[in-house]
Amino acid sequence: MNKKSIFCLTLAVGLCAATFAANAVGVYKSNAVASYYADKFHGRKTSNGEIFDMYAFTAAHKSLPFNTMVKVTNLDNGKSVVVRINDRGPFVAGREIDVSKAAASQLGMLSSGTARVSLQILGEKDSMVSATPVAAKNTEVDFQEKIIADDAFAQHWDIQLAAFSSRMNAELFAKKAQKAGIKSLAYQTTKDVTRVIIRDLATEEVAPQLDLLESKGYTEYLVKERRD
Repeated sequence: MNKKSIFCLTLAVGLCAATFAANAVGVYKSNAVASYYADKFHGRKTSNGEIFDMYAFTAAHKSLPFNTMVKVTNLDNGKSVVVRINDRGPFVAGREIDVSKAAASQLGMLSSGTARVSLQILGEKDSMVSATPVAAKNTEVDFQEKIIADDAFAQHWDIQLAAFSSRMNAELFAKKAQKAGIKSLAYQTTKDVTRVIIRDLATEEVAPQLDLLESKGYTEYLVKERRD
């Protein structure tokens, strides 16, 4: 049986119990192991169809329903963070939850990579996607492999770098970005706003493009799924 089949079987078995646990607000696990994932998966598709943003407060769990809000508390230092479940994992034996880089920073576990935690279910929240970086960057190591669904790279994306009320300012911004080595820029113009974007990227192209942007100092961006 391959990894994907094992994952699907495990998920199916666990969903019924997990749904009951998620509906019963309170302590879910009192002593579990948390890990985190970051750069390698930033900009990629999560299991619920969102784009993973390592600077948002989200997490992966093997069975808790998507949009479950979970309070994670580091048992070694008492630090806590509230995360929203939007992905599946971790797929490493003995680990219960895989939090984003921002959440790991809040928990004080960036250097260790893992932490003993308690998990408290707070309820559920409507799906919300944040793709704008909001936390300072730190050096980290990826601690797991992710199972990528067969259709994980089927969608296309735009990366918005900036938005201006003046077309002239948008063009000046684009020229500066091009000189810095940012290619394939385009404009999206509405009645009041001109946006500077990198247009129509396949999913597997997003993470390398974000790495390039950040290496050039462009850290305020927005990843949006193409609808046309």
